[in-house]
Amino acid sequence: MQKLFRKMGVYAVCACFTLTACVTNGNVGSGGSGGASGASGPNVGPQLSSLFDPEGKAVVDPAKPRLDVVVPVFDPGLSEAGRNYEEEGVWPELRRAEANRFALKLKEALEKTGAFGAVRVTPDSSATGDLYVLGTIVESNGEDVEIKVEVVDVSGRTWFVRFFDHEVPAGFHKNTRNDGLDPYDPVFEEAANRVAHELDDYSIAELNNLGRLTELRFGSNFAEDAFAQHLETKRNTVALRSFPSDADPMLERTRAVRVRDQLFVDGLQDHYRAFSAEMQDSYLIWQEQSLFEIQARRDANEEAIGEAALGVLAIGLGVLAIIAGANSDFAAGQTAGVTGGVVAGTLGATLLSSSFQTSKEAKVHREALAELGESIDIDLAPRVVAFNEKTVELTGTAKEQFAQWRAFLQKVFEEERTPNVKL
Repeated sequence: MQKLFRKMGVYAVCACFTLTACVTNGNVGSGGSGGASGASGPNVGPQLSSLFDPEGKAVVDPAKPRLDVVVPVFDPGLSEAGRNYEEEGVWPELRRAEANRFALKLKEALEKTGAFGAVRVTPDSSATGDLYVLGTIVESNGEDVEIKVEVVDVSGRTWFVRFFDHEVPAGFHKNTRNDGLDPYDPVFEEAANRVAHELDDYSIAELNNLGRLTELRFGSNFAEDAFAQHLETKRNTVALRSFPSDADPMLERTRAVRVRDQLFVDGLQDHYRAFSAEMQDSYLIWQEQSLFEIQARRDANEEAIGEAALGVLAIGLGVLAIIAGANSDFAAGQTAGVTGGVVAGTLGATLLSSSFQTSKEAKVHREALAELGESIDIDLAPRVVAFNEKTVELTGTAKEQFAQWRAFLQKVFEEERTPNVKL
């Protein structure tokens, strides 16, 4: 681009000499002086919340209880009806695959902090946990990745909503040390570290109460009447009013069922890991090629813009040369003006033609990106679950299978709460 600007400068200087030679009886006026300073945004008033985000690696307090975290599959960001995704560089098939992969990547990043208990990826937010980390894909094109993260505890209280973004360095894929690495990893590490920092705002007693509340909310899913007296619901939040004795029969039963539920969700982790591993090679290739295509498209567009600008400038200078030559009192000046106009006009037309050709090349790059994005899709296989010599076949999507599993748990719970079942 700098080379093109230098070309424009050369053409402009040459044209100025031509016009000066042709116009012998005219007054050339120039005016204006530079020096305007650019504004960098307001430096008064309330600042952005991101300015107050903690920096540095979160320090884990060993005295605090470890919360179990649920990371539902990300919202792929495809909810807007009638949207033309391809024109905007968004491919639904790829985004749905990324929604699963991103949840697993965030789970792994949260585990690395050492600040939490079990971290599980789940099909939706109906699973049981102390803390829910809800993610939405805002942008993902191989070069730029941005996610929206909302953290909500089991009481329904929102801890924070933040956007995290990362730009992949241009030379990332050329560095052999990065072979097999996901260039998006920094965005998940930043988000996980931010969640871990949030624990500083909560006392040991508050975190323990969240654990108790989780138990009662899970129990209420099977026997609401048994735990209603211990919970207080206000608007969209639930508070812990009291807690039953550890020897409470209904609490013991729901705890036993919860263990089975956790084992099932733990099994789902293998499913998400297998899916991510299956798409790993293709996805890393897509990220690399997408980044290269975006860079090539940007270079092509910049070249097209530069050539078009040069073409417009040359045509404009040609017109001025013709006008200047026509106003000249000398025949030589008129001839030079017309000749200069023809040359400049021809040059401008040539550059504009080149601009259109370059734009076509940019379109090819965009189509290549679309083809790469459509090459990845999600395939969920049926799942057979066995428990106490009973089996149930779960079919459909992971979300549908999870709902079928919960229905199966309901049946198991009803059998266990009936005294005759154990006789």
